[in-house]
Amino acid sequence: MKKLFALFALFALLSCQNVAQTKKTSNTNHTNIERNTEPIAVPVKDGIARAYFASGCFWCVEAIYESVKGVDEVISGYSGGHTKNPTYEASNTGKTGHAEAVEVIYNQNLVSFETLVDVYFASQNVTQVNGQGNDKGSQYRSIIFYQNDKQKAIILKKKKDLATKLGKQIAAEVMPFQKFWIAESYHQDYEKKHPEHPYIQAVSIPRLNRFKAKMPEVLKETH
Repeated sequence: MKKLFALFALFALLSCQNVAQTKKTSNTNHTNIERNTEPIAVPVKDGIARAYFASGCFWCVEAIYESVKGVDEVISGYSGGHTKNPTYEASNTGKTGHAEAVEVIYNQNLVSFETLVDVYFASQNVTQVNGQGNDKGSQYRSIIFYQNDKQKAIILKKKKDLATKLGKQIAAEVMPFQKFWIAESYHQDYEKKHPEHPYIQAVSIPRLNRFKAKMPEVLKETH
């Protein structure tokens, strides 16, 4: 029993950064990009829209949003920074300004942007600054990206209401969406492909289960 407890304690100290594989790319361009104050809207086609969120390790966030009905696909990547073509290795230095983020591709007829924001706040420690759990640093900070004034208003109201309810400051930044950079292929569907990985077992799956317990009404049906 003591041995099992020691193993669990070790897993609990794992971070997404420490356990991920890293691959270098030779064609990466880390020159600065200009940031605009106005958001860039991603076109909606046949009711299929895209939303962008960051809240800690993208392996965890991807799995959470993929459990929500109306969500077709979730892609892990980077956003919110000032460099072009960020890599996992570069973003983990904290010098690119990017956070690990996800692109949520969803059907507006089945799930609303408002619900996706509710999922966001229900699936993290909303008061932790620059990280989630042992994943610490600006690359793990919480950000909600908006594409228009309507989305911005929704986010700010929900953030304000939550702060009032908890009596605490909410850590999530609210930023105009500019660009989403897709992460390396080995990061995609990481929890699904590596269910026995120590980090997935100790951090990602428990985080997913805590969310499921909070919002069972939004989950996809399982067969």
